[in-house]
Amino acid sequence: METFAETGDGYRLWVEAVGEEDLPPLLLIMGAGAGGLGWPDGLVGRLARHHRVIRYDHRDTGRSTRAFHERPYAIRDLAGDAVAVLDALSIDRAHVAGMSMGGYLVQLLLLDHPERLLSAALWGTSVLGGARPDPEIRDEDLPGPDPRLLAMWEEMGQERDREAELRWRVEHWRLLNGGVLPFDAGEFADLERRVAAHSGTWTASSAHALADRSGMERGEELARVTVPTLVVDAPEDPVTPPPHAARLAGAIPSARLVTIPGLGHALGSAAVPPLADVLLAHTRPADTADTAGRTP
Repeated sequence: METFAETGDGYRLWVEAVGEEDLPPLLLIMGAGAGGLGWPDGLVGRLARHHRVIRYDHRDTGRSTRAFHERPYAIRDLAGDAVAVLDALSIDRAHVAGMSMGGYLVQLLLLDHPERLLSAALWGTSVLGGARPDPEIRDEDLPGPDPRLLAMWEEMGQERDREAELRWRVEHWRLLNGGVLPFDAGEFADLERRVAAHSGTWTASSAHALADRSGMERGEELARVTVPTLVVDAPEDPVTPPPHAARLAGAIPSARLVTIPGLGHALGSAAVPPLADVLLAHTRPADTADTAGRTP
């Protein structure tokens, strides 16, 4: 099922729900500059055996409204968009899973809308600024992105013909994938073609890179989170390498840290089975607890 969600400030978000409507909902929140198709069909299909899976296009991606330069917004507004998606589907509470920037948005949902969450899962991200100090993992010692990625990001948005742009994006995915799990260049080339066909353009938006980042220094508040939370450690992640995940898990009392060997910052077919297994192992106990707590 495809529909659109209205944000209330002039943005319209493309939304897709897969799976039976009576299954527990699971909302997937993608990273910066990425739309809903960034969630592989294979992963969505596996999760949809047990959940009503919802993926959507952020503002300025995919088929959602692209109007940042006319109506600028803050990164924190994208967390409100996730709530708007749930409202559009008349969903009171859902499991949420986010990667990369989506992981920051999940943290904001944990702080501002815990009553809407059955559980939370996040990976490929770091803890919000201002988190309580960790005696074992100092924030100043957390490593930054791989220098090879930083060099590629300097080239992002440069004018290239379509084939050159496709080659650049595939090489970007190769770096994001890390050096352990198999990388299928054809698979990611097909993904980029699908994304371009879905959105109607090969032009990548810079909106999320330009969006206001104020109001994100709320890491200390994570100490009061009680929603069941899973932090996935991706040991080959070149964007937020270890020990970012451990630092994040340590800031959330309800968090459990699980490592997926070989996982990087890309969701190729080799990453789908272990990631789906870990997510489903996390959501099932929360579903059981939610059912047990309902009044007959």
